Amino acid sequence: MNILFIGDIVGNPGRDAVKSLLPAIRKREKIDFIIANSENAAGGAGITPDIADEILGMGIDVLTNGDHVWDRKEIAEGFEKEPRILRPLNYGEFAPGKGSIILGTKSGAKVGVISLVGRVFMQAVECPFKTALAEAEKLRKETPVIIVDMHAEATSEKVALCYYLDGMVTAICGTHTHIQTADERLFKKGTAFISDAGMTGPFDSVLGRKTEQVIRRFITGLPTRFEVADSDIQLQGVMISCDEKTGKALSIKRVQEKLS
Repeated sequence: MNILFIGDIVGNPGRDAVKSLLPAIRKREKIDFIIANSENAAGGAGITPDIADEILGMGIDVLTNGDHVWDRKEIAEGFEKEPRILRPLNYGEFAPGKGSIILGTKSGAKVGVISLVGRVFMQAVECPFKTALAEAEKLRKETPVIIVDMHAEATSEKVALCYYLDGMVTAICGTHTHIQTADERLFKKGTAFISDAGMTGPFDSVLGRKTEQVIRRFITGLPTRFEVADSDIQLQGVMISCDEKTGKALSIKRVQEKLS
């Protein structure tokens, strides 16, 4: 089974990249299932039901999210209507929406997806380690193929989670920093890992935002509105091949495509 995980989609440029580049990638790589992080898809901050529907309509199977998931209040209604939009599982049982899902592929195989958010240098939430382990054990009763989006700041927290869950999940894909790392690898018990899958959006930017605005914020320390940039648009992510019977990853490779 071939699974594509797309890094943080940023604003309209990121959505344009998915719409334009995904069909060729899907055909070339013979993709069976697609996951994308969408927490920056609405103007660079948050996700709305309409934009979620737009992205899902491009052939994405599941949308994961992160700490910006609550930036657009409309998403609460989206969770009720569309279960394929996930919020981080470890926000707890009282938060709107769900943090995991199991969906079938055209071949009949099933894929489980878990969305998490980290705690290091981020807000206080429930433990991602204990939360993920309990959910993985639950999902494995139905499928051994489980992909985890670990939306976190610290690489140490992401790597530690992979050691903790090695063999329990198929892959852990880091998101949040918008910088694709070069540390993709297979752990001993069969879990694929990358610290950050990267960003899908404008790369002539600072993490997808207009450079002059970000620089002004760093220099002055004053509140500054960050707008989404609009040039050098790319799609980044990782391709994961796995054994659908055991859930073990066979390979992981980075994806980087530029919109012409």
